[in-house]
Parts: sequence; C-alpha cells; structure tokens
Amino acid sequence: MTRGAPISAEPREAPVTRRIATALGLVAVLCVPGQAVAEPPPPPALRPAPHPALHRAPQPAPRPLDLVLDGGSFTLQDAFAILDGRPVSARLAPSARTAMARTRAGALAALDDQRVYGWNQALGPLKDRPLTTEQQERFQRNILRSHAAGVGEPLPDDVVRLALVLKANQLARGHAGVRPEVPQRLLDLVNAGVVPRMPQIGSLGTGDLQPQAAAGLAAIGEDAPVRYRGQEGPASELLPRAGLPRDFTLQAGEALPIVSGSTVLAATLAHAVHRATALADQAEGAFALFMEATRAERGALDARTHAERHIPEESAVAARLRAMVAGSRWMTAEGRRRLSPEPRVQDAVSVRAAPHVLAGLRHTLADARRTLTREANSSTFNPLVFRRERGPGYEFVMGGNWDGSVMGHLADTLNAEITDVAVLSQELSARLLSPRWSYGLPANLAGPPVGLNSGLVQVQTVAAALIPEMQARATPAGTLSRPVKDGQEDHNPMAIASARHLHENLDRLEIVLAVQYLMAAQGIDLIADRMTGLPLATTTSALLTELRRYVAPLADDRYQTPDLERAIWLVRNRRLLPSGFRRSGTPG
Repeated sequence: MTRGAPISAEPREAPVTRRIATALGLVAVLCVPGQAVAEPPPPPALRPAPHPALHRAPQPAPRPLDLVLDGGSFTLQDAFAILDGRPVSARLAPSARTAMARTRAGALAALDDQRVYGWNQALGPLKDRPLTTEQQERFQRNILRSHAAGVGEPLPDDVVRLALVLKANQLARGHAGVRPEVPQRLLDLVNAGVVPRMPQIGSLGTGDLQPQAAAGLAAIGEDAPVRYRGQEGPASELLPRAGLPRDFTLQAGEALPIVSGSTVLAATLAHAVHRATALADQAEGAFALFMEATRAERGALDARTHAERHIPEESAVAARLRAMVAGSRWMTAEGRRRLSPEPRVQDAVSVRAAPHVLAGLRHTLADARRTLTREANSSTFNPLVFRRERGPGYEFVMGGNWDGSVMGHLADTLNAEITDVAVLSQELSARLLSPRWSYGLPANLAGPPVGLNSGLVQVQTVAAALIPEMQARATPAGTLSRPVKDGQEDHNPMAIASARHLHENLDRLEIVLAVQYLMAAQGIDLIADRMTGLPLATTTSALLTELRRYVAPLADDRYQTPDLERAIWLVRNRRLLPSGFRRSGTPG
C-alpha cells in the first residue's frame, strides 16, 4: 500500500483455512481461529437458567494486563491472556534497559575487529560482502523491505500482538545488541492498539523472516499495512492517529534481530495450544455425555487400572471422567437393564481406551507448554552478543538459535494427537447410530416413527467427511525440508506449515466434537422416558442443559445445518466446558 492510499475500514476476509466451512455451509460461524464470533440467538423456548455445575466465566470487562518484561519471567498465562484479547500495557524492566544499553556499547566496540553477519556484512548468500559504516543504517531498512515478501491471509490480531510481546521479551535478555528503544517501539504498537498485518505464508521455520519483516516495516513507519480501531491502512498514516511518532530509525545491527528468530512460530503454536487445551476439555465432556447415552460401564475408569499404566495424564483423565459421571444412575446395572436385559461384559475398545487416547493429547500439550515457556524467555537470534569469557569487552557469536525444529515437530505431534481424538470422537458418534452398538438407542437417533424420520445420520456423516481431511493434514511437514538460498539455508524445519496445518485441523475438530455433543444429547433425550427415576450425573446434566439452551431435541426431521452451527458455536466459544475447568482451558 502506498502512502496516501485510502484507508480501508472493510473487514478482512475469512482465512483460507476456512474453506472447508464454506463447503459445509457453515460460513456464518466459522472465522479466523480465536477471533470472537456473534452469538447465535437461542430459540425463544429454550432459555432455562444455567445449570450450577456448568462452568461460567465472569463477565466484567478484563483489566489491562500489566507486563514488565525482563527476558526471563514471561508466562504462558500471560500469553493466553493476550490471545483471549485482554488489553495490554507492556514496558521493559529497568534492569533490562540497563543490560541492553551495556551490551549495545560492547557490540559496537566489537565491530572494530570482527566481521559480523548482518552488522558489517550482508545476509544470506551475500554474507561475504562487507558493508561500510555509512551503509549500515540504510541496510537496516533494506533488510526489512527485502524480507517482507510474505503472502496469504494475515495472522489473527491477537497472535500478532503476542508475537510482538514475545519479540520484545526476548530482546530484553540483552544478547541481541540492540538499543532498548527497539523492543519498546514494538511494545508501543501493542499498547496503542496498532496491529501490523503479518502474512502467514513464506516462512520455512528457519526464523520467521517474512512476517516479522512486515512488522518491522510497520514499526519504522513505512507504508506496510496495519490495523487500528477497525481500520486498515499504511503505518505511515495510522501510527500518528494512534498517538505514535510516524518514523523510527534503526541503527546498525537492529533490523536482523527483528526478523531473526521463531517468535511468530512460538505465538502461533501458543495459540494452537490454547485452542487445543479447550478442545481437550470439551472432548472429555463429550465422552462423559456419550457414556451416559450408552449407559457405559465405569470399569474402564477404575483408578487401579490406570495407576498400573504409570502415565500421569491418563490417570488424571480417568479421574476427571469419574468426577463427571459421579452420581449417574444411568451408568448402573439398573440403568443398562432398562433397555438391554442381557448383562454387559465390557464396552467396546473406543470406550475402554478413550482415557488413553485423550491422555496422549494431554501429554503432548504439557510438552508444548514447557517448550513455549522456555522459548518465550530465550535468545533466538543470530548473531548473539556475549561478554568475553577471557579478556575484556564483548564478542559476537554466530549460530542457529533461530531454528524452529523443536516447536515444528511439536506442532506435528500435536496435530497427530488431535486427529486421533477426532477419529475417536467420530467413531463414538457412529456407535450412537446403531441400536446394536449403542445398546438399544433408536436407529439413526431418529424420532418416532423411525423410518419416516431419518434422524441424525447425515449429521454424523459431516464428522466422517472431515476425518480423511484431518489425516491428510496431519502428515508431518517437519520431515519435508528442502534447501534454498544458494545452499546457505540447506535445512529448513518447515515449522510454520506445521502450525498452519495444526490450526486447520483444530477448526475441523471443533466440528467433529460438536457432532458428538449433538448426538449424545439426542440419545439421552430419546430414552429419557424409559429412564424415569434414574438421574444423570450433575456435570453431564449441566452439559445437556447448556446444549439444549440453543438446540432443541430432534423429534420430526428438520433442517439440520442451523442445529450444527449452534453446536459448533458452543464448542468454539468454550461454552461446553465441564465443571472443574477454568476459562483458560486448563484443568482446575
């Protein structure tokens, strides 16, 4: 966008990852992951008071998140608050400013007798070409211009805000050699509500050069697009409107740390972890509701069995499921006799192994949280500046700390885990369609007369249709390295591709879980009159109540897309969190 171009107030288009939703006719509720969507109006007759056992988040407007960045104490709770749209007030700690200023002086002195990549030498395949002192300031602007070549839909605003805060926190560690004014400029954008437009496509995971260069151009006041208070336009025009100086000049060595590192990857993976955790919570709730509908045996949740496997996450999942179905009279021998007189020996594998499958997802999420906390408080640039181990002064050390392999492979593993959860969910939904597999539920979960009514068979097909798409997208992109840049970058982790595929499959998992919730609730309602006198568990009753505030039970066949859209909205907005889970999506 050129200076003087008109400022657009039009909303940006839904991302390419939503094309699947278009094909399903779900455009109204499917949008950029993590962004707010309008609440569908519930049917007038379906507004009972919320069940006391269902989690209810407080409604007051959130207070600004006050961050003092020192490069070592940023937490995932901070990251999740930013991703939830909480306003941010961020600044550098005085100790970080002092350390950065000291390192900056040492870095400039070290240039007198050291040739340094990106400081007094060019970049990439041109790394052997020297730069004069007079060229170095101009070179900073050129780095950002040449590297801002990304395309595609922009990252969600809250992911961009988090990426800028992470970058500032990493710079605050004092090993990049930049002035403290550089990370503070990035924080000024966040504090003022200015969001650079960071395209998603272009990074190979060897740093996030393209999207971070776009943010750098916005920070120095070029014509790169930003968003501010619902408008999009060139930074050169919108920065002054936000009360910020238009221009900011980078000095020697200060552009490369902006584009170097895997900060965008970390923010994108944190967003995926946040989403996946909330979906893991709701997958457990959907399974508990399924157990009620099929009057499942509790033996699969026995604490002694899971203790013998020595997987902490598995024991924790089983414990939460036991709590969710505690007090249920449906899941008793009496409850099973109401529909199936023959005694049940054991449930199917999909029921008995569900805690194990769900535990695999929890285990990977725990790994990702530890990695992201470490990443947020690390120096991920090249080169780095250190005080000399022997002798006075500082020296530059050139290495590969920008590499995103660990996070990329975690994204691939997390994608495999959520795909496995989706496969399990789809299999459980399919069981509910069969009177034999569901132990007596009406065929197709149809209202009477069955046959005249076809029930939810096509709703379940929606979930089945998504499974091969998820399986294809779960192929690890991290194994698909290819050399670029005249062999200078001859190994690339492809980590941003892994993260993008992960988010696409999280979109799909939302739909698959919504199908399971709809079908389990329908199964319960269809046999409720035969279970008179036997209560559901408190938590499962609460989940059913919340769903029924928005979707009526199915009697005669009706138009199904609106029902499914409402269920997807409930899952996406974390409205089906069982009791015992906090809004952050973390078990409480």
